Amino acid sequence: MRLTVVGCSGSYPGPESPASCYLVEAEHTDASGETRTWRILLDLGNGALGQLHRYADPLGIDAVFLSHLHADHCLDLCGYYVMRKYHPTGPQPRIPVWGPAGTAERMARAYDLPLEPGMTEEFAFTEHDGPVDLGPFRVEAREVVHPVAAFALTVSAGGRTLVYSGDTGPCAALDEAAAGAHLLLAEASFRSVDDNPPDLHMTGADCGRTAARAGVERLVLTHVPPWHDPADAEAEARSEWSGPVELARAGATYEV
Repeated sequence: MRLTVVGCSGSYPGPESPASCYLVEAEHTDASGETRTWRILLDLGNGALGQLHRYADPLGIDAVFLSHLHADHCLDLCGYYVMRKYHPTGPQPRIPVWGPAGTAERMARAYDLPLEPGMTEEFAFTEHDGPVDLGPFRVEAREVVHPVAAFALTVSAGGRTLVYSGDTGPCAALDEAAAGAHLLLAEASFRSVDDNPPDLHMTGADCGRTAARAGVERLVLTHVPPWHDPADAEAEARSEWSGPVELARAGATYEV
């Protein structure tokens, strides 16, 4: 399973990266014996669709999984709707989009569409509710703490596991989702030196403690806002956990 960071900037696109979007790829052989690469997206935040072209054909994506409905995690679904509806090769087949309750309505409003049909002719919207098996992947969503309904996403394939925190404050649900993960992709939006509101985001230190509690193999920090120095998040994480720590950057790839 390969993870490519399409966008990792926190809260809005930054000078070095779009907002949140992660491409996950894995090979799969179906019942007929045909082998191909399956591709899913975890989030599609503002600015990410354009950058996705660098790493994969956007029309070759098999599904999108949204952690939550803040703009920096979902808004480029609007551009993706336009691409799939009006592409010169013709309207594209519907693809599945999993997200929180109300995703279809949220995206219709975002593009000023009538709620019916909204984007439902381009996307098959489904609420997070239990594990999803898709090609080589099993994806499980677990609700975490944030001002809106938000989910950590666990992606498994070939006996390996990637856990994406989405946006969350420290919580037992994230610890449970991350338990034993081979790679934990965790948001580090806050700094410990600041007076941070509860149940919103994590600090680098929170990420390190989560990695330690969960016994993960590798920690990658993401979603650092442009107003912070990512090195602060890395230093905080290292102060709480002795395992491998990296800072996500646009274009980075990880074999999970």
